[in-house]
Amino acid sequence: MFCVVGNRARAAIIRSQRITRLTPDVIAELVAEIGPLWRERHQRKLAVRPRRRAVGVGAKHKLVFVDRLLATRVHLRHSATHDVLASWFGVDRSTITRAISEVRPLLADRGCTIRPGQRLRTLAEVIDYLGSDGRTGIIDGTEVRVRRPAAGRKDREKFISGKNKQNVVKSMVVTDADGRLLFCSPAEPASCADITHARKLGLVKLLAEGPAVKILADAGYQGLSAQTGDRMVTPPHRKFKKNRPEWYDEMHELQRKAHSSRRIRVEHGIGHLNNWRSLARHHGRREHMSDIIQAIAGLLSHQQAATTGGSTRM
Repeated sequence: MFCVVGNRARAAIIRSQRITRLTPDVIAELVAEIGPLWRERHQRKLAVRPRRRAVGVGAKHKLVFVDRLLATRVHLRHSATHDVLASWFGVDRSTITRAISEVRPLLADRGCTIRPGQRLRTLAEVIDYLGSDGRTGIIDGTEVRVRRPAAGRKDREKFISGKNKQNVVKSMVVTDADGRLLFCSPAEPASCADITHARKLGLVKLLAEGPAVKILADAGYQGLSAQTGDRMVTPPHRKFKKNRPEWYDEMHELQRKAHSSRRIRVEHGIGHLNNWRSLARHHGRREHMSDIIQAIAGLLSHQQAATTGGSTRM
């Protein structure tokens, strides 16, 4: 598929995993999977709008689909500007902008790959997957800085995080006990507490009514254990605030560290997400963050599933 290279930029990007962090085989899989979806959506748009000429007549695309995919991938990984990408691929800046806006939602809709041929797209599928194999899940929230809404907007304060005092959006990440990404939720304004976000996503109902699954979480989710039949495991409470026995502090610290050592895997998964420049820097487009986070999670999980042990750092 890649034996005939249309331009130098495409050849350099495909050959260098330092740019894409993807092998040529994985790039070929993405092209074969997403290419038909993009063409179908494009043809559907052409068919519904008023036309004076037949479909297919007129100027042809200067940017073939594989280049559109690579441009989107490089933009997500390195946050390269549209002007730079346009120079690489020899097209206008507006062509790159349109290509990224078309390909990014397709990547976001793919979900997380857990093994070749098996993918998880919803939280319900994640709970069923964990329950079928008796696996333990781990959840935590991650935050990404965004531009503050303009003065006078009624929702201006919704994006201020109480933890880091910045304007951010947050997403809930679910991994298994090995730190493999299973799910990444759409972005919510930072004022939404972690426990509220979990309820809005339906996690409490899924745990209470679904298969017997243990989910490890931090103190931000305390209170959900009673609502889920002890299936949500959070750090232990201090039962004695005054007049504690001498042995109690040591025992409580051992229990807390034991829980933290099991839960740390989700932090590793979030760390791999934050290695992507689009999530590590201040981002101005709040409305695009859900697609960006979910597209990156899908690409990262795909590469993990394609490597032995699923532990490749990207």
